[in-house]
Amino acid sequence: MSGTVVDALTWWVRTVPDHPAIDFDGDVVTYAELDTWSDGVAAALRDDGVAAGDRVGIVGANSLEWCVAAVAAWKVGAVVCGFNQRFLAAELGALVELCEPTVVCGDTAHLPLLDEVVATGAAFAPRGLDSVAALRGGAHPPTARPDVLPDDPTAIVFTSGTTGTPKGVVFTHRTVAGIMHEWSLGEPVAPNDLRVLLVLPMFTAAGVIWGLARGLVQGGTMYLQPRFDPARALEVLQEARITTFTGPPILFEQVSRVPGFERTRMEHLTTAWVGGARVPVPLLEKWRPRGVALRQIYGQTEIGGTATAMSAEGALAHPDKCGWGGPFTRIRVVDADGHDCAPGEVGEIIMRGPGMFPGYWRNEEATKKALRGGWLHTGDLGTLDEEGLLTYVDRMGEMINSGGLKISPAELETVLAQAPGVAEVAVIPVPDEKFGETPAAVVHTEGELDPAALVAFCNDRLADYKVPRYVIPHNGPLPRMASGKIAKRDLRGVYADAPQRFPKVR
Repeated sequence: MSGTVVDALTWWVRTVPDHPAIDFDGDVVTYAELDTWSDGVAAALRDDGVAAGDRVGIVGANSLEWCVAAVAAWKVGAVVCGFNQRFLAAELGALVELCEPTVVCGDTAHLPLLDEVVATGAAFAPRGLDSVAALRGGAHPPTARPDVLPDDPTAIVFTSGTTGTPKGVVFTHRTVAGIMHEWSLGEPVAPNDLRVLLVLPMFTAAGVIWGLARGLVQGGTMYLQPRFDPARALEVLQEARITTFTGPPILFEQVSRVPGFERTRMEHLTTAWVGGARVPVPLLEKWRPRGVALRQIYGQTEIGGTATAMSAEGALAHPDKCGWGGPFTRIRVVDADGHDCAPGEVGEIIMRGPGMFPGYWRNEEATKKALRGGWLHTGDLGTLDEEGLLTYVDRMGEMINSGGLKISPAELETVLAQAPGVAEVAVIPVPDEKFGETPAAVVHTEGELDPAALVAFCNDRLADYKVPRYVIPHNGPLPRMASGKIAKRDLRGVYADAPQRFPKVR
C-alpha cells in the first residue's frame, strides 16, 4: 500500500472541505483551511531552502502551528523531526547533529534554545512558529507537489531514550499508510467519524503519527489539547463524543478521579487503548460502568507505535492480554536460539507487519540488532497462550536477577498498584549483599505510607522472593517521560544507594 498523508488531505479537501481537521481546545481548522494555510507555510519553507528529502525540525508545546508546520513540511517532501520541548541545548544539539535539519521551527519560548544550539555551530535556519501563525487566513496558491516514493522517509520519531541517547525511528509513506489501513480494519470507526483526543506531546509517535497523520489519513478530527488536564479531558471526551483515546494508565486513572466521572456515559469511546504499563483491574472496573472497555495494547515505535490490541470483549475476560496482532501483523515469542516458545513459556517478543520500521536514522549497528531475519526483535519478554494471545512480561534488561531468580518489575507493579492508597509505583533493582540485587518499590501515595502494610499486601499475592525488600516513599508524582511512561532510569539514579538510606522491610 502506498500514498502519503498529503494525498489523503487533498482527497478530504475535495470531498469534505468544511469538516474539522484539527480542534485545538476549541480553535477549529477545517480541511480546506488547513490546506490553504499549510500551502503558505510550505512556500515559506521553500524560501528557507527546504527541498524534498530534507529534514524539518519542530520544537514547542502542542499547538495548531506545530501541526501546520508538519503538514507544510510533508507538502514539500521533507521529513518531519519532532523534538522534545523539555530538552536542554546539549540534548537538542545531539539530535540536530544526528538528523541535520535544514530548518527548525520553534515556538516563542524555545527560540532562545534554538539560538543556543546554533551558537554551537549547528547549521540550520531557526523559524519561529509565530511566523506560521501569521500566515493563517491568507490566500495562498497551491504548493507544487514533489514526486515522492512510498519508501521515502516522512517522519523521524526519537525513542524515549531510557537506555542512552535517543535513536531516530524512521517512518516512511508506506509504513504510515499501512499502519492506518490496518487500524481501520480492526476498529469500528467510519473515516469522517473518527474523533481522536490527543493530550500527549506532538513530537511523540502518539502525536505526529497516531494523532495528526491518522486524523488526516482517515478524514477525521484530532482534538488536540495544550497539555493533559484531567477535568478538561473528561469534558472533551463527552462533549465531542470522542471515539479514540489512547495513553498510559495514568491518563485514564486521573480522568476517573475527576468529580462527576461516575455519572458519565461514554459508549461512543470505542477505542480506549492503554499501553506503557499493565492496566490494573480496578481501573478497568472504574470505566466499565461508563460504557468503556479499556483494552491493553502492545507495541513499540519501531513497529508503528501500536501493533496489537485486545478486543473489547476479550479485555473483560483477559485484561492482562494484548491480543493476537492485527490483520497483517504477526507476533512470535522465541527463545535465545530463535525457536518458538511453547504456550506460556517466557521468551523475546518478535513482530513484523506494515508498521515495521526500515531502520534507525543513520545507525546501521542498532538497525541490524533490531531487524534480523525479517522480524523486529523488540527486546521485550512475553508469552503466547494456546490461543495465540500475547501477554507482556517486561523489558529483557529490566528483569531483576535476585540470587539467580528472575523477577519482573511489571508484575510487582501490577500488584502494588492495587494496594490501598497507592497512587503510583515503580519497582527498580537495588544492590543486595546476599542476592546481588533485590527489588525496591518506589511509591507515591495518597496519605501516609506504611511500608510494612504494603509488604504484607504483597506477601498475600506474590511468592516470597518477589516481595520488595525496600519500600521507598517518593515525595510527589513519579517522574515521567514524554510518552507518559515512568522514567525508571531517573529513579534508578536517584535511589541507587537505597540500601544505605532506607531500612529493609522484611
